[in-house]
Amino acid sequence: MPTKLSVNLNAVALLRNRRNLPWPSVTGLGRLALEAGAAGLTVHPRPDERHIRFSDLPELRALIDDEFPDREFNIEGYPTDEFLELVTHNQPEQVTLVPDDRDQPTSDHGWDFTGTGNFLTSVVQQLKAQDTRVSLFCDPDASSEDIAVAASTGADRVELYTGPYGGCHEDPERAKACLEDLAQTAKHAADAGLDVNAGHDLTVENLPALVDAIANLKEVSIGHGLTADALEHGMAGSVKRFLAALG
Repeated sequence: MPTKLSVNLNAVALLRNRRNLPWPSVTGLGRLALEAGAAGLTVHPRPDERHIRFSDLPELRALIDDEFPDREFNIEGYPTDEFLELVTHNQPEQVTLVPDDRDQPTSDHGWDFTGTGNFLTSVVQQLKAQDTRVSLFCDPDASSEDIAVAASTGADRVELYTGPYGGCHEDPERAKACLEDLAQTAKHAADAGLDVNAGHDLTVENLPALVDAIANLKEVSIGHGLTADALEHGMAGSVKRFLAALG
């Protein structure tokens, strides 16, 4: 089954928030992405609302429910009480838990599963009780022991952090080594009964090799690279380009 594409709208929201104006429309561009074939939309509502605002969530939920009921809403975040309340109110099909602190500019590392396993277990079970798929943000070189702890929380998936892979776009040898790490971690996940997502700094150019390296890749979540591409090709055109890169 082809790897699905979820379009992350954070960069669109960041541009909108530069002015006290309603454009670019987060919901409008989300609609264009879904019309072009994206399988879902991803947002990461941070506590300071520096890009996605809390008020965006019900609008995106309604967009999917009313116009694209076969697509998915993925909400990312650190599981504070406030975040979990947002999840409860907006009922995403998937929640991706990330270990970011409040001031972190972007997600740049996975969970320390052996250090936070007990904490994550209670959160995962709370989310699963709401019939929500749960994915845990994961370092690209996580050990089999780390992945075993991730699986023990009851999560459904891990999302592989692909930042290091995306960052070596001018170093083919380093990119190859990063792919080997990602493929090995994906194998650990498969052995533990977990499905695999991936995200961060993925582009039309580096996606095909990632898909070839990870046979069990269910979904990629792409924001910055796709939004940058859309400045040249338009949102619909970029979604189609990324879908073609996924094969």
